[in-house]
Amino acid sequence: MQTKLADWIKDSPQGLEADSILRKCVHCGFCLATCPTYTLLGDELDSPRGRIYLMKQMLEGAPVTERTQRHLDRCLTCRACETTCPSGVEYGRLVNIGRALVEERVPRKPGDRFRRWLLKSFIPRRGLFSLAVALGRAFRPLMPASLSAKLPARRDPGTWPEARHKRRMIVLQGCVQPSMAPSIDPAAARVLDRLGISLVRVPRGGCCGALAYHLEYQDDGLDYARANIDAWWPHLEAGAEAIVITASGCATQVRDYGHLLSHDPAYAAKASRISALAKDVSEVIAAERARLAALPKSKPRETKIAFHSPCTLQHGLKLTGVVEAILREAGFALTPVPDAHLCCGSAGAYSLLHPEISKDLRYAKLKALHSGGPAAIATANIGCLSHLDAAARVPVVHWIELLDQRLAPVQQE
Repeated sequence: MQTKLADWIKDSPQGLEADSILRKCVHCGFCLATCPTYTLLGDELDSPRGRIYLMKQMLEGAPVTERTQRHLDRCLTCRACETTCPSGVEYGRLVNIGRALVEERVPRKPGDRFRRWLLKSFIPRRGLFSLAVALGRAFRPLMPASLSAKLPARRDPGTWPEARHKRRMIVLQGCVQPSMAPSIDPAAARVLDRLGISLVRVPRGGCCGALAYHLEYQDDGLDYARANIDAWWPHLEAGAEAIVITASGCATQVRDYGHLLSHDPAYAAKASRISALAKDVSEVIAAERARLAALPKSKPRETKIAFHSPCTLQHGLKLTGVVEAILREAGFALTPVPDAHLCCGSAGAYSLLHPEISKDLRYAKLKALHSGGPAAIATANIGCLSHLDAAARVPVVHWIELLDQRLAPVQQE
């Protein structure tokens, strides 16, 4: 794609990156077939190619209107288009640039602006969010059905193994997962303990920053990244091998810290190392598959499982098939899932900002997941888990919980 960026942007870091990405696009349209919003709405401006045209026009100096903002807002940032693209267009990075520039030029309506501010100010604060979840569960009978459905049932987290191994890794605790699904991280810690790895919690670690960043509070998102780097750094210097992340959405964001902070002289080098050490929990376990295969196992509670691969896992982290292989080797039968590349409609705060589109995408996703008659649905991201669980006919769990149940108890040394 030929470009001629306007003087106000062409020599800036954003302009240089956007120009490089735009020039890779060859207008082929392969991305349209895998874009959830284009598939649902049928409007090319709600496709990656259409949004690229809108961003190109803005960067070349054309007036920016609410129409541009609306079509960029509707993007789920699922990045399925990146997996499809034969030219390697980094659409996710381009749309982050485009949205930030549109945000500066198109004032939002007061209600929309307040809603976004509230989400970015409330959800990432773990203590405040945990209190709200606890109150919601206490008063669930009094809540509207649409709201109470978003609260998963309380799950017993079980025990967290003592740090007893020479090999140590630290865990991103995040913001919503500890209260929404407190059983996930302890399950990961128990599985890794059986593999000879101690998973360590870092009290000062918090939100990965993805939610604020993708709501166009990008400076806030980067501040969360810096806070995590500061919290993790002493543990890495003391010998921790990796940062383990059990939510693929958070893993995608942390893996991008090096890029996001590349222009920050105080954090660029540290952020680059953090990105290199950030691992989705499936990557850590896949590296230990020989040892995992040798562990004693109990009979699975359910054998037929439908696995929903989050967009961040398959398109962001490029880990297609990794979890599926682990589950099959552990004795689970995975049912076929048609159109497995398509988004479930969760996409961070998207389900709250675009509920109708989100519900339509969830309906299609659950139809596909239910089609094989599974006893349960497994996934790898807390957002997808809570979104699907609100309407699924079978339990929705994190896949690491299934693996934890499958493995026999470890004898303490």
